[in-house]
Amino acid sequence: MKTEMLAMILAGGQGTRLGKLTKNIAKPAVPFGGRYRIIDFTLSNCINSGIKNVGVITQYQPLELNNHIGNGASWGLDGIDSGVTILQPYSSSDGEKWFEGTAHAIYQNIAYIDQTDPQYVLILSGDHIYKMNYEAMLEEHIANNASLTVAVIEVPLKEASRFGIMNTDENDRIIEFDEKPAEPKSNLASMGIYIFNWGRLRNVLLNNYSKDGQMLDFGKHVIPSYLDAGENVYAYRFEGYWKDVGTIESLWEANMEFISLDNELQMRDKSWRMFSKNTISPPHFITETASVSNSLVVDGCYVAGTVIDSILSTDVQVKVGSTIESSLIMPGATIGKNVKIKNAIIGENAIIGDNAVVYKENDIEVIGYSEVIGVQSDED
Repeated sequence: MKTEMLAMILAGGQGTRLGKLTKNIAKPAVPFGGRYRIIDFTLSNCINSGIKNVGVITQYQPLELNNHIGNGASWGLDGIDSGVTILQPYSSSDGEKWFEGTAHAIYQNIAYIDQTDPQYVLILSGDHIYKMNYEAMLEEHIANNASLTVAVIEVPLKEASRFGIMNTDENDRIIEFDEKPAEPKSNLASMGIYIFNWGRLRNVLLNNYSKDGQMLDFGKHVIPSYLDAGENVYAYRFEGYWKDVGTIESLWEANMEFISLDNELQMRDKSWRMFSKNTISPPHFITETASVSNSLVVDGCYVAGTVIDSILSTDVQVKVGSTIESSLIMPGATIGKNVKIKNAIIGENAIIGDNAVVYKENDIEVIGYSEVIGVQSDED
């Protein structure tokens, strides 16, 4: 059966700027907001936009990400006419097929895309926090008779040099693309979200790889190639919350913004739910010694200390006398007695021993997955 639009999520990057947090897992699998992992936002956007077939391209440390996605049931992607497929590098008679860039990853999976026979291919990143209706973007793509549509968001001009910047005419047709320009001409930053007419993109990739095979990246190679060829390339303006959580600072900042009841993501909006694979844990328990304010506390937590402006993910323990402030505590972490934690990210299953202090002035302190700080009490 022909598919109108197939989504391909690029989830294979190493995410080195997240340091300890991506040492053993892919960036899209990093926990977020107490109940989610980063890729949940992209997958939920797909199903909310009516996209029923999704390919997830993985490469770096994929085990946790594969386990999380499973058969896609948590996002309703396990029906007769829907599905999610994990796509990993493989070897063949042509040699090993490691993905060398975003466009190269799509080229290596042409056979999978052809199986679903889509008219359009939606290229997505698996490491952004946002809500977006891809169906509305497709409608604009069709209305413009575009060959390629690039989602863009306005950023402060002083920060534009950190992004790929699209320069457009009065109709939002892209006339020039500057990758991280020193002196940007506009503030329309690429969000790394593209809709291509599949037949055209397929031919472009096949022709290039039959020659020099240098078309590795969408930003550096494919978009400039389309513009040079005079293709109809349009910008789709997105207005809303969008966060690239590729650094420790941005990940911590996005989580702190997530705490607010009136945060821009509007997580209580039932018309655009965010789905995730959730473990079954008992209700959280707040003891008589606890004090919790302006914080998110998820299932399975035990809290006997003080928690301020923080997120306690699933199955976190905070023992008596401890204080946690402006921090993200990832699932399964244990915080001992009389611990002080401030402006920090505590990794999954980490153990913070009694009387420890986790705080670094003017910086975000990070404790890795299953890392042990200090001495565990006999109760641990």
